[in-house]
Amino acid sequence: MPTALLVIDVQQGLCVGSDAVEKAGRTIDNINQLYERARQAGAPTIVVQHDEKDDLVYGTPDWQLADGLEHHQSPHDIFVRKQGSDAFHETALEQILRDRGVTRLVVCGMQTEFCVESTVRRALALGFEVTIAEDAHTTAPNGILSVDQIVAHHNKTLSSLGSYGARATLVASRDIRFDS
Repeated sequence: MPTALLVIDVQQGLCVGSDAVEKAGRTIDNINQLYERARQAGAPTIVVQHDEKDDLVYGTPDWQLADGLEHHQSPHDIFVRKQGSDAFHETALEQILRDRGVTRLVVCGMQTEFCVESTVRRALALGFEVTIAEDAHTTAPNGILSVDQIVAHHNKTLSSLGSYGARATLVASRDIRFDS
């Protein structure tokens, strides 16, 4: 089954400042490992970047890919800009994946309870098999739950969804492979 790596919103503006995600360095390290394995397998990597009017303005330093993300341009890399939480909403993402025969997505990125969750749910609804890199997504604390609690809750919730037919599985990034 053709697999693609989907890297969501790993942008500089989410990694610095008072509202920065926690564990960005560890998350980026795990994403870098996934990216390298995807590249070696010839799997497409889709890098999604969020555009906002206030914080992640297209072209600004905060909009750029995060420091430390070792993104090496290859013929398999595709960039998608989005303006909502769901990376499929009003973007060409679904068509990009279908055109390449992709049936499985490995999902990682920022922020767990917003763009990662929304995109995973939509991918499942569209019939894609989803592997969530359980240690390669993160978020910022919300004043009620810690980052670890938010991530654990969403890992459990997303992997328990069954109404879409396709299910999401949780796998540690070190154990994810991109072989067909």
